[in-house]
Amino acid sequence: MAEAVRLSAWVHGLVQGVGFRWWTRSRALELGLVGHATNARDGRVHVIAEGPRAACERLLARLRSGDTPGQVRLVVESWEPARGDLTGFEER
Repeated sequence: MAEAVRLSAWVHGLVQGVGFRWWTRSRALELGLVGHATNARDGRVHVIAEGPRAACERLLARLRSGDTPGQVRLVVESWEPARGDLTGFEER
């Protein structure tokens, strides 16, 4: 079994009020990931996802793909070991 990781991705651009969190949740669930997508007060969306690194990398690629709702200008990522404290995938 692949080692689980935690992806933290700050998504910049026109990503609030356009279905971006719902879209992200759908992609994450398709990949078997747990976590959440949360609107930030400054207009960004913060995505936390845990699961196998390959699945998290696929989610990150989709966030950067240009096929998202709205307009993604930049995605800033960081990685750490999974904490194991998440279940499901929520829109917050």
